[in-house]
Amino acid sequence: MILRSLLHALLLGASLFVPVSTAFAAAACGSGSFESWLGDVKTEALGKGISQRAIDAGLTGVTLDNSVLSRDRGQQVFKQSFEEFSNRMVPPRLQRGSDMLKRYGSVLGRIEQQYGVPGPVLVAIWGLETDYGVNIGKFPTIRAVASLAYDCRRAELFRGELMDALRIVDRGDLTPAEMRGAWAGEIGQTQFMPSSYLKFAVDFDANGKRDLLHSAPDVLASTANYLAGYGWKRDQDFAPGTANFAVIQQWNKSDVYSRTIAYFAAQLAKQP
Repeated sequence: MILRSLLHALLLGASLFVPVSTAFAAAACGSGSFESWLGDVKTEALGKGISQRAIDAGLTGVTLDNSVLSRDRGQQVFKQSFEEFSNRMVPPRLQRGSDMLKRYGSVLGRIEQQYGVPGPVLVAIWGLETDYGVNIGKFPTIRAVASLAYDCRRAELFRGELMDALRIVDRGDLTPAEMRGAWAGEIGQTQFMPSSYLKFAVDFDANGKRDLLHSAPDVLASTANYLAGYGWKRDQDFAPGTANFAVIQQWNKSDVYSRTIAYFAAQLAKQP
């Protein structure tokens, strides 16, 4: 989870950077206090149709988290090779991954039938992201994305993520107190950014909530829905060079990380 947060944030900075206009920059960062800026955000959120209830619940008492900004500004270039990374990450997770394939076999079968994504791929992502839900992160998501939105580096991008985090609250999936994850804003057992949560999260256990923090069926099905949304091809290989591997790269554009997902999934598929 921590490594993926680093890789994800690095890639956000490299490939999803959105230049901030002069007018937006004046409102978003540098020229006023965080409290004043947050007042503008509340007004904008209300104008975008987010309920006053969700705005109050999500933003009342939110303060700037300088530790998030320090982590964002202190990122180092990831230098591990695929061999180094995969050898460190896969063997310790392989047996539990095999156990998870068996434990959730029925659920994974129904997910594959609906979305076309095989269980080993989903379990590999689950294991690499959070050790199967053990390490989801402790940063309050709304505070984290609000801090990154206030900062000038990628203000517009994270302002959008902040609005989507409030929308998650508004539709009743999670409370602000429940929304805790990685420092860059990823939520849940496979680490969705709020925008991806809003777009791809599904209620697979049919309890009325899209819960990627506590419900393994929702986690696995939502991850499959994400991959299907980017064009996953049913009953086809996912090794590097294939169309499905290109979909895995939409999950994380780091070649090392994507290759490790594919390798881990292939190893899981061989388990008895």
